[in-house]
Amino acid sequence: MKEDPKTKKQELEELYQAIVDVDNLEDCRYFLDDLLSVEELNSLSSRLHAAKLLIAGETYQDVTKETKISSATLARVSRCVKEGKGYNRILKKKK
Repeated sequence: MKEDPKTKKQELEELYQAIVDVDNLEDCRYFLDDLLSVEELNSLSSRLHAAKLLIAGETYQDVTKETKISSATLARVSRCVKEGKGYNRILKKKK
């Protein structure tokens, strides 16, 4: 059965709002631990770390060595750092 695009959009909006509603580190840990598997959480944290390293000027080789992510994943992270809005917008707030 094909998923209704309106339903999917509403589900995504609910997810985004739930993330925005988290207001402290402890609740964030609890929420993400419930929401994601250990593998998913580790994958997301590796991508975030890779983005930070790329923004700091590290080479692909150094980032791959440190994060152990695949070259395909690193290419996607790099593209998002260069062309996307999320990584730069969020990570630059933390400086």
